[in-house]
Amino acid sequence: MLNGMRDHQAEQAELRGDCERCFGLCCVALPFAASADFAVDKAAGTPCRNLREDHRCGIHARLRQSGFTGCTVYDCFGAGQQVSQVTFGGRDWRTGPKADARRMFEVFPVVRQLHELLWYLTEALALPAARPVRAELDEALQKTRALAAGTPEDLAGLDVAAHRQEVNVLLLRTSELARAGTKGRKKDRRGADLMGARLRGADLRGASLRGAYLIAADLTGADLRGADLIGADLRDADLTGADLTGAFFLTQPQLNAARGSAGTRLPGSVARPGHWTAQV
Repeated sequence: MLNGMRDHQAEQAELRGDCERCFGLCCVALPFAASADFAVDKAAGTPCRNLREDHRCGIHARLRQSGFTGCTVYDCFGAGQQVSQVTFGGRDWRTGPKADARRMFEVFPVVRQLHELLWYLTEALALPAARPVRAELDEALQKTRALAAGTPEDLAGLDVAAHRQEVNVLLLRTSELARAGTKGRKKDRRGADLMGARLRGADLRGASLRGAYLIAADLTGADLRGADLIGADLRDADLTGADLTGAFFLTQPQLNAARGSAGTRLPGSVARPGHWTAQV
């Protein structure tokens, strides 16, 4: 079990963005619009005005203060270094052929989606309750890895939405197995509109919050142990003092978008965001 846990943690470590091995792809390939998350508009394939020649962010230490909160929330799940160093063999979009640059920007979001699926599948395989579907999970993991390792042409032609749907069916079965062993009421709030909801101290143990809209919800002191949080929108949700121990399919971008405190209890697969308060 300990070896399995170490393997799980090592695999997920590879599914975190490593800007040192990336050519700033998220700062170029992706578009954003002037909003609460971004100070300006930027078109897809256009370098952000804050991107330096060395592919580093010129305002990294003050992104939130400069109106680029969205950048502090985003994580590519390791797709940046995969596309930069593996898919394109270390060829820099700045100095290589323009056709390569366009294709690099095209496949980066595809690999990002595949790597997000790898994150979920890796976590699912580590859940003791997933034993009945472990062989299928492993098969899906290997298939997803193979797709992510494809050529630029293969990736550009991939129907990633169809593959996501295949994997999602399996992840849903895993969720049902994992939540069945959680004490408490196992509420099904999939896709629920809980924007601004007052859920202070709520018992959400083993709940399915898949795709739920929890924007600006008050989850202070809520019990989210063993909850399924895949795709839940936690933007500006207050997790101060909440207990997310054993919650699964939770990602770093979701936490980065939320508010919390030193007293918020988290699964070991994610880190406490630096902007959270020090209060308990």
